[in-house]
Amino acid sequence: MKAIVLAAGSGTRMKSGLPKCIHKILGRTLLNIALDTLQEAGIRDIIVVTGCGEELLRASVSANVQFAHQAEQKGTGHAVSVAKEFLNENEDILVLCGDTPLVTAETLHKLAETHTKEGNAITVVSTRTDNPFGYGRIIRPVTDGQFLRVVEHRDLEEGQELVNEINTAVYMFNGKALLDALPLIEPHNAAGEYYLPDSLEIIQSSGLKAGVLLAPDFSEFVGVNNRVQLSQAAEVLKKRINERHMMNGVTITDPNSAWISHDVSIGADTVIYPGVILENTRVGENCVIGPNTRIVGSDISDFTEIDSSVILDSFVGEHTAVGPFAYLRPHSRVGARCKIGDFVEVKNSAIGDNTKASHLTYIGDSDVGSGINFGCGSVTVNYDGKKKFRTVIEDNAFIGCNANLIAPVIVKEGAYIAAGSTITEDVPKKALSIARARQVNKEDWVKRKRG
Repeated sequence: MKAIVLAAGSGTRMKSGLPKCIHKILGRTLLNIALDTLQEAGIRDIIVVTGCGEELLRASVSANVQFAHQAEQKGTGHAVSVAKEFLNENEDILVLCGDTPLVTAETLHKLAETHTKEGNAITVVSTRTDNPFGYGRIIRPVTDGQFLRVVEHRDLEEGQELVNEINTAVYMFNGKALLDALPLIEPHNAAGEYYLPDSLEIIQSSGLKAGVLLAPDFSEFVGVNNRVQLSQAAEVLKKRINERHMMNGVTITDPNSAWISHDVSIGADTVIYPGVILENTRVGENCVIGPNTRIVGSDISDFTEIDSSVILDSFVGEHTAVGPFAYLRPHSRVGARCKIGDFVEVKNSAIGDNTKASHLTYIGDSDVGSGINFGCGSVTVNYDGKKKFRTVIEDNAFIGCNANLIAPVIVKEGAYIAAGSTITEDVPKKALSIARARQVNKEDWVKRKRG
């Protein structure tokens, strides 16, 4: 089986400089959502028909696909015809639009089964809606109710506007039937375009069979033509994803406010609080992801608690607490049973097990061992204005409050840095390092100075 995804439209109603199909829902473009659905359905041989913004579309595609270019948009029949060089008359061909991100793999499976079981040369997916305005209608004979043809909304004859069975623009063709029909499509319609649905009548007129799969859920086929519809589609996809996690044993306290992308895995008995954003991330079992937390591209181990924090492209070990208001920047690795507390920032650093930085600390470009305590306000100073350097802190060291470690520097195992020190040289093992000016008290200074 082969699939053609129609993604040539500019999407003028989006009022954007971007092609419609690269607008995103939950971190994925509309086009990539369609491609992911096809691959979930087991279809790997895919042609994407591009048009407006072709370079942007090609660059956005994450799957291995072929491309055909529709230089001038002359309708869906014309769009499919520009891909005909990739088609084979001995294969079935699925056609769908790149701006309908809610179509499911399950529906595509049912379409393939119906198409094969009924021996159809073409099978179209239809559905019913209380408000069919703007959609092409499935017209059936009054006598037997069998499929007859599709009529676009602007071409409806009197009485046909009452028909509530609509064309979803999802089709499956026999390859030879499609290739034979494409040259025969004529622009005999109000828009003067080549409509792919016209191929249904052409195929039937040659004595081949056309069929319909009536899908039960209209919302699955709603297209995205403007920003309002984009947000509505996002709500549907968000609900599907959140329900899948909840059915797998995850507690999401407010599913309406949890933003979880499709590529996230979450272990059982984890609790997700309101306002959480998870993208391309693995969260282990028995975790607590607190309110207003954002985690992207990261791995969170079991029994870990993240509270109102941001974690990007990092790893957090088990039984660790992060936050509130912590920031783990890319390439950070925090060990097990650690505490990364409020207003602590970690960047491009490795932190060993049982290490604590409870508040107001910056750890950047550092290799930090196990069992270390960072006092409030401690900083690894990694940048001299031209280059960045690394700090090494070995196991069981103690970093006092408001200490500055000027990289490159090594604090050896078990060393103790006195509060308020600025360390510019390596500190020996188990040594106390004090690097601050001696306190001087000037008696009656205020009285003399200010009178």
